[in-house]
Order: sequence, then structure tokens, then C-alpha cells
Amino acid sequence: MHYKKTFLIFCVISIWSQLCFAQVNQELPNIVLINADDLGYGDLGCYGATKLATPNIDKLAKEGRMFTDAHSASSVCTPSRYALLTGEYPIRKGGLDSPIFLKDKLVIDTKKETMASLLKKAGYSTACIGKWHLGFGTTKPVDWNKPLAPGPNELGFDYYYGVPVVNSHPPFVYVENHNVVGLTEDDPFVYGKKAKTKEIFEKMNLDDIGGADKAHALYVDEQVGTHLKEKALGWMKEQKDKPFFLYFATTNIHHPFTPAPQFIGTSQSGLYGDFVHELDWIVGEVMNTLKEMGVAENTLVIFTSDNGGMFNATGQKAWKQGHKMNGELLGFKFDAWEGGNRIPFITHWPNKIKAGEVSNQLICNVDMLATIAELTGQELEKGQGQDSKNMLAAITGQTNKQIRNEVLLAPKNSSHLAIRKGNWLYIGAKGGGGFNSAKEGSHGFGGPAAISFAGEINSDIENGKMKKDAPPAQLYNLEEDISQTTNLYLQYPDVVKDMQISLDKYKEGSKE
Repeated sequence: MHYKKTFLIFCVISIWSQLCFAQVNQELPNIVLINADDLGYGDLGCYGATKLATPNIDKLAKEGRMFTDAHSASSVCTPSRYALLTGEYPIRKGGLDSPIFLKDKLVIDTKKETMASLLKKAGYSTACIGKWHLGFGTTKPVDWNKPLAPGPNELGFDYYYGVPVVNSHPPFVYVENHNVVGLTEDDPFVYGKKAKTKEIFEKMNLDDIGGADKAHALYVDEQVGTHLKEKALGWMKEQKDKPFFLYFATTNIHHPFTPAPQFIGTSQSGLYGDFVHELDWIVGEVMNTLKEMGVAENTLVIFTSDNGGMFNATGQKAWKQGHKMNGELLGFKFDAWEGGNRIPFITHWPNKIKAGEVSNQLICNVDMLATIAELTGQELEKGQGQDSKNMLAAITGQTNKQIRNEVLLAPKNSSHLAIRKGNWLYIGAKGGGGFNSAKEGSHGFGGPAAISFAGEINSDIENGKMKKDAPPAQLYNLEEDISQTTNLYLQYPDVVKDMQISLDKYKEGSKE
């Protein structure tokens, strides 16, 4: 009898636990995080674009909450994604400040908590579909003929499918979980030798492709956006019993600008705008699928970008046609200036987020880990997500108060590490810290020459060059001067001193 009674109690407790877990799962929202690639602050209609149309993303903003002071922790793709997933500034990863490529190993320690691993603990099904760009394996160079592990699957994602590096550089393949899709023994990957290839988009300016003029025969560049969209929708439709988390990292709108044929010529800003149009369509397809599945009401959708818009050859053409990818902001992708890291950020959750709200709260993509922890009722362990702030009340509109007063911002060059405090932005060197070629039309066009070309004004720049007497660093009041026209370094020495001390603390704390 004693054993029967004990067994009965165990069964009751077990059933009760399962019912409680099921109830929690029912209450937790599905989460879809769409992280666009190189989408600038001025690339959307809701953020002021006029030479292209983004009705689906604009609808997200109209029905949700749009942020005007959101930032990526880095103005470079790989470190930005590191910050988003881990809740850590990339400076803590040995000064991670540049993109990685096909030979590079996984940059995230598998012991790190990520958005996916945290949500998996909360009972979510998790997937990463799209651009990974955070490396594979534990040795360099990566052997693409063998299973690619560790990778997304070892960081909390149940499923991964996508472009392993970036759509402008080899190996130009898709990876599913640990394996290259379609890999055959008769066409192995050999460094220094070409695989069976085909020409891609021959009319593209090779400067804009970054020298990558070949693609694997199974990889059709103009179909990447639509293919990844189908994979994302297919995975969502398979989710039945658990809440799900989809990290959808699109290749739009990273160069080369290769939209599907139906989008070519649809904008007033050339291939740049056409590629944005494809992105907007992809977002619309995601939202339509959520409705068809009957889960739209209980799905938190977050739409953002990994960094600011890039001023490559196609971007320069779009600029001449009147499209400003970063709006009124100074600079471009890779820069410490606002154009490099101030990004679109929109949250949408019916009945939880009021429609049509616009927020000027300071937030950063590094804050997503702590926010997800709060949403799912979890506490981050010591040492995990140390730079992440809980922004749940901000993204849902429960408060309009500033939750974060300070954020560290990293450009391509670590010498230009920047810090934001309140309305002040301090950059620890001259210039933007990004691309610096003075050759108009080139892929690396940037810095003072690009600023002058774009008709932007900065007190340290004259006729496309840095002034000889320009201060050694930069200070801006973004409330009064969002376009960063005037460097106030010499006028506010006390503010400069305070900002430099804070910057030095981050640098010292990053030493391993």
C-alpha cells in the first residue's frame, strides 16, 4: 500500500507539473526576430524614405512600437550578431571588431548563454534561418567537407538553415544544421581552387560584389532571398505543440544587390531600393503566415538591422537618385558616427503593444538576452549577458522612461570605440573609424571623402579631408545635433574627461 500511495502521489505531481508547464507554454508568446542585413536608418518608409516603398514593414510600425534611438553594439556584421545573441559587447571577445570569413572558427563560446539556449530552457522550439556569419568549428581553417560543428546547433538552435558566411563571399552554399547542402565527393572544397561554378549577375559592378564573381552551381544568387523565406515559413508551419523562436537573419540588403526578377525596377533608387522591396515582401509573407497559422495574436515580432546602411557602389548610385540610406545621420556602415549603428527597431505584439507608438528610448541590440530572460521568467547566471539590460517594459510600451543611459558602440577600427551617455556621444579618435577610401564609386568609399560627396557637414571635415587642426577626438550632443555637424570636444573638457574615463574602463575590463 505504501508503494501504491507513493506512486499515486508521484503521478499526481507529474500530471500537475505537466499541466503547469503546458499552461506556461500557452502564455508564452512565439517570438520572431527578423534581423535584416545592412538596412539603414533611412531605408524604410516609416523612417522617412521616399524613393522606395515598404508597406509591410510600415504596417508593423503602424500596428506596433517604433524606436528612433535604437543601436547595434557594433557597426560591423559579425560583432553586431555576437552582441545580439550573447548580450555581450564584442570588445569582451578579444576586441572582436571585424567580419569573419570562410576560414574562421566559431566566435561564440558554446558555454555562453544565447537567446536560443535561454528560450530552449523555457520550452521553446528554436531555429536560425538565414545568414549566420559567426563561424563554425574549433579550428582554423574550417574544413567544409566535414560536419560543421560546433555551430548554431551547439548554441541553442534546434534547427539551422542558411548562408554560412555572407552572400558576397565564398563558399556560396547553404548549410543545414552541420552539413553543406548538396555537397558531393566529386566536387569537394579545396582552398585555392575553384569548385564547379557559374557566373552571377554579370552586369553587377565587381567593386560592389567585393571581388566575388563566382558562385557554386547549386547557389542561385537571385533566389537566395525567396529561398530563405520559404525555409523560414516552412519551419514555422511545422511548429505545433511548443512556443517557437525564429531568428530570421535575412541576406537582404547586403551586397551584391540581386533581388528576384519580379522586384527589379520597382523602386526609384535602382537595385538598392529593389532589394529593399524584396525584403519588405519577405516580411509581409512572414506576417501573413503567422495569421494563416492562427498564432499572430500571440507572437512577438521584432524587426531590426545588424548595422547602418553601407555606402558601396550601388548605394552611391541610390544616393544620387535621392535615397539616403541613413537619413539625416552622419556616416555609414563600419563608422562610429550615428549612420553606422543607429538602426530601425520595431516591435509588434497585438493586444500587448499599443499601435502607432513612437519611442525615443535608448536601446541596443545587446539588450535582447536580458529582455528575453524577463519575458520567460528566467534569471541569467553570473557572467552571462553581462552587458544586456532588460528592455521588456520599453519594447512593450509599459514605460516611456529611459532604462539604459549608457551604451558602448564599436566601429570597424577599435581606435574609434565610442560611448553614448544620455544625449552625449564621444568617439575616441578623429573621423568615423570605418572605410576610408577616397575613390568615388569604389567598394571602400568612406570617411571624409564620402561625407563630402554625400553633402553631409561635419566641423572637422573640409573639402573631403580632415582639417589639420581638428581635435583629437569627438563629442556631440545628439539631442541638439543628431546629424553630428559640430564637434564640441574643445567646448566641454569636463564631459570629454568623464567620457574618456568610462571608455577606458570598458577597454580595461575587456583584457583577458
